[in-house]
Amino acid sequence: MGIKRRHRAWAAAPLALALLAATGCESTSDAGAQPTPAPSSTSVARVCAKPAAGPAKAPAGAVTVDPAVTGDLAAKTKSSPPNTTFWLRPGRHRLDPDRYAQVVPKEGNRYLGAPGAVLDGRKTNQYAFGGTARDVTIRYLTVQGFVAPHDEGVVNHDSADGWVIEHATIQHNSGAGLMAGARQRVRASCLRGNGQYGMNAYKGKGRISGLVVEGNEIVGNNTGDWERRRPGCGCTGGVKFWAVNGADVRGNWVHDNRGTGLWADTNNNDFRIENNLLEGNDGAALIYETSYNAVIRKNTIRRNNWVEGRKAADRGDTFPFATVYLSESGGEPRIRARTDTIEIYRNVLENNWSGITLWENADRFCNSPANTSSGDCTLLVRDTDRCARPAIATAPLYADCRWKTQRVDIHHNRFVLDTSVVKCAVKCGRMAVLANYGTYPDWSPYQGERVAEAITRKQHNRWHDNVYLGPWSFIAHDPSRELDSGQWQATPYQQDAGSTFRAGDGG
Repeated sequence: MGIKRRHRAWAAAPLALALLAATGCESTSDAGAQPTPAPSSTSVARVCAKPAAGPAKAPAGAVTVDPAVTGDLAAKTKSSPPNTTFWLRPGRHRLDPDRYAQVVPKEGNRYLGAPGAVLDGRKTNQYAFGGTARDVTIRYLTVQGFVAPHDEGVVNHDSADGWVIEHATIQHNSGAGLMAGARQRVRASCLRGNGQYGMNAYKGKGRISGLVVEGNEIVGNNTGDWERRRPGCGCTGGVKFWAVNGADVRGNWVHDNRGTGLWADTNNNDFRIENNLLEGNDGAALIYETSYNAVIRKNTIRRNNWVEGRKAADRGDTFPFATVYLSESGGEPRIRARTDTIEIYRNVLENNWSGITLWENADRFCNSPANTSSGDCTLLVRDTDRCARPAIATAPLYADCRWKTQRVDIHHNRFVLDTSVVKCAVKCGRMAVLANYGTYPDWSPYQGERVAEAITRKQHNRWHDNVYLGPWSFIAHDPSRELDSGQWQATPYQQDAGSTFRAGDGG
């Protein structure tokens, strides 16, 4: 796919598998009411440890696939009509020993694994299931040992639409375990230990819409440590979303991934991220970057960003590396969605490296060499060439050629920091709303403090009615302005009205 993105953008220039028993906090009609503490324990669906078993016998009319016959699955798929059900017997199924010997389903095909059925690429085959057929279903099957190239995926390699992946285990593959198409449903599956992503929600032609990611365990991905191998690539995560228009990400356990847990990057819109447990990821739990309109609610977010946050602090970086990081992302009423804001509420963030950062890179806009999103423009300007001087300096392009962190509402959350747990002294308990000083390119209309002033005071970004336990500090406008809670609440910032601060309670 050849996508190259810089890691983040702050450089200068219903299944009954609900993960969360706790919603975290409740709001009331009283102006001074405070969120209710969440229960101390969180129930999770341990999909990887206890995968659901498939049918022990072939369903009526199903084609039986024999693990003793190499290539049997691909051959029988080719010789059978669309809408055929295939039942894979217990055992290790193999494709022909050619790297392009993948299964190419026909429309409406269904693949069901018996207990113990495994499709093994043996580090020989690149892909397990590919092609453009719609409405394919894969259930109760383990897919492992495939060697997809960087940025490519093993299951639904070609991002076909309408696929359903349920009760599957997709593990120990190179590249992404899974790609995504429009109307795809990924439920109650284990996406574990894949080399780059658990899932790469990317479609080369057309946009992905109506994506559901529900009740999955997404763990230990990016075993290839791609950010180290390709510094600044922005090419890792438990799940990465690209240009997805409408996604429901709920009830997942996203943990112990190398890098970011969930990362939405470049012109995503209309996300609901709710009732997830995001914990122990090396980097941020969630990044929402150059994207629009989202609801982030009722998530438990704990012990994230310890590796990347500490690494930045150790090298003296003053940027507030965040556990929930919004980069050039905000609410936009002109783009159709279920909300016209980014609303972050009723979440519990506990013992992460820092909290929420709202950031905007003043040098990142359409046609700027500092735009790391491979030449993309905002959803408000289809013709990127319009974002050029002199027109970009005047309305409407002055506003529409720039991704803006705006209309972000952060309320009724619970932020807990115990520095003895996180094992830190400084830079690990920060909230922030800031931008850099615009300098580049020389024709940019966003030079100087214009963007920093806008994100801090003019773009309707607000915190209110939250609870803070522990030694939190606040950064506004730029990294040099670190504030205590009183300064944060006072003029000119006037943030966190109705919030409670108990510095001694967090540890």
